[in-house]
Amino acid sequence: MKGIPSAGVRNFALMGHTGSGKTSLLDVMLNILGTSDRVGSPDDKTSMADWTPEEQEHQISIFAKPFDGVYTAASGKQRRFVVTDTPGYADFIGQLTAAAEVADAALIVVDAISGIQVGTNRAWRVCEKRNLPRGIVITGLDKDDASFDKALAAIKAQWGDVRCVPVVLPTTDGKSEVDLLNTPADQIPADLADQIKAIRDHLIELAAETDDALMEKYFEGQELTADEFSDGLRKSVHDAHLIPVFAASAKTRVGVKETMDSISRLFPSPEDYPVKCADGHEVSTCENEPFAGLVWRSVNDPFVGQLSYVRVYRGTLKPNSEVMNVTKGEKERIGNLLFVNGKKQADCQEAKAGDIVAIPKLKNTYLNDTLCAIGEDISFKAIEFPSPVAAYAVAPKTKGDEDKIGVALQRAAAEDPSIRIERNKETHETILWGMGDMHLDVTLEHIKNRSKVDILHHTPKVAYKETITAIGEGHHKHKKQSGGRGQYGECYVRIFPSTEEEWFANKLVGGAIPGNFVPACQKGFVDGMQKGPLVGAEVVNVKVELYDGSYHDVDSSEVAFKIAGSRALHEAIEKAKPVLLEPIMTVKVMVPDEQMGDITGVLNTKRGRILGMGPEDGLQVITADVPQIEMMKFCSELRSITSGRGSFEMEFARYDPVPGNIAQKVIADAQKEKEDL
Repeated sequence: MKGIPSAGVRNFALMGHTGSGKTSLLDVMLNILGTSDRVGSPDDKTSMADWTPEEQEHQISIFAKPFDGVYTAASGKQRRFVVTDTPGYADFIGQLTAAAEVADAALIVVDAISGIQVGTNRAWRVCEKRNLPRGIVITGLDKDDASFDKALAAIKAQWGDVRCVPVVLPTTDGKSEVDLLNTPADQIPADLADQIKAIRDHLIELAAETDDALMEKYFEGQELTADEFSDGLRKSVHDAHLIPVFAASAKTRVGVKETMDSISRLFPSPEDYPVKCADGHEVSTCENEPFAGLVWRSVNDPFVGQLSYVRVYRGTLKPNSEVMNVTKGEKERIGNLLFVNGKKQADCQEAKAGDIVAIPKLKNTYLNDTLCAIGEDISFKAIEFPSPVAAYAVAPKTKGDEDKIGVALQRAAAEDPSIRIERNKETHETILWGMGDMHLDVTLEHIKNRSKVDILHHTPKVAYKETITAIGEGHHKHKKQSGGRGQYGECYVRIFPSTEEEWFANKLVGGAIPGNFVPACQKGFVDGMQKGPLVGAEVVNVKVELYDGSYHDVDSSEVAFKIAGSRALHEAIEKAKPVLLEPIMTVKVMVPDEQMGDITGVLNTKRGRILGMGPEDGLQVITADVPQIEMMKFCSELRSITSGRGSFEMEFARYDPVPGNIAQKVIADAQKEKEDL
């Protein structure tokens, strides 16, 4: 591995829908690379790729995991393969996003029978957003009724007839494959000769289009040299003008080596098209330049401890060295470097551009941190992850485990950037946010397996707020005498509906309340707004006027006026026609055309207000404002309606009044809960 330069590295992410054969294909590739000594299978839990307890339990890929090995291509050239396996299930889109950001290309897996599915489209959109070069491999050709031609036709119809070009074709009997780029003309089956000639002519044209000089040569009828043809195809793949399509069967291994040969020839190396840093400048990949890399994943290994996965973009990283964490502005000492292949770990003597290595036990380095050689100040743009859309309220099953569960949750969030932990100060619940029910369930399983702590969960309470719709006045005299010095304070307040930032006005005249006690009154008003009269929620959008009161020369105190202010405000709120407010979310739902009517109907039943509809990336997008409480079960509902083909995003928009009939039920439930305490 050490002797292969960056020009020989092929760093790509393996993507596809759950069940497309992605993991099985990777297991065969790893065996060919020599990374594994036998071909594993996710079915019998021997897969080198899906090795975690959660993945074996659910029999799906859950985490993005890098693998590497050396491949000797048909040309005799050695290539270093850095392959990152990614989940196909929608809930784990965060892992896919991270892997795509540190890959130079993507290999999208399409099952010959199932064809293009929601996970396939999701992978394609991730590639399109990042302009990631990609190829497509059609798998499962050993299955009954599998048809390469049918799958290829669907791919061409979806993503372009001109640019989606087969370069590895199955023979008519399905027992072998023809590599169009490496098979000599005299070895091509006669029944495929015309088809392959037409494809090669098209590939020559695509290669010529990448350079004006080549285009002129092509129009003059001159043949491109082998190097010109190869370089042109690589440039065309990089620009996504050419999407090479391969054929392979993991079960029979037919076509896998041919696909790997084509990847070696067509996919870009780190040196071909260097990335740019956060300020837009191109980053050299030269191994003699100072080191620079990005932490794209952070994992707590049960044996090694904290592992920071780093994609090297520039220079050479070696063990027993010191680097600068530019993001934190702190130096970090590197002990050893590791190549991690599933459960297997091997020491790495040096890592160059294109490599992904794991660094154990860095003290203050986490996801999205840039690491550089000492004295360098380069920084890479942070990976942007989708916002979570599903939530559980969580609590320890065993009393006294609060601290343990807190540490476990924070560790989970540090490892998975699409997980978010928050403490809702209004509902007093700890909320675990994720990308869907499956994502949340797996996260809790992972915590239990690693931290040995059981966590209970339920649907979170909605953080309602209260406001007023009229003017109200309130008065309270706090007078208490119990021997010795007493307590005395009296406040008269008036409140108005208001959205102004300045919420308090001092309208006192004639020294009714001494100025030194006014701040205490304000504190009382703040306390009074923490729990409204309807459900005990925070009161917002009000303006408070303190217009009168009285005091006692001896018995008045800050505590007395704080109590008087709080209770006077409560009386004013009750007289000002209070109403309940609920959080409204702006929701963006992506569904196939045929489910448009079903989803708009569901959103309408959820009191949603449709804001717009239109096509985007081959799907229909519905944008609507929907009350948060109505979205609590939407993940599972959407999955059921669309058979997993739909997805959605949402973000907080505003608070709106709750309709009367619903407000009555919410208030009654809150009152009952209060009585039960």
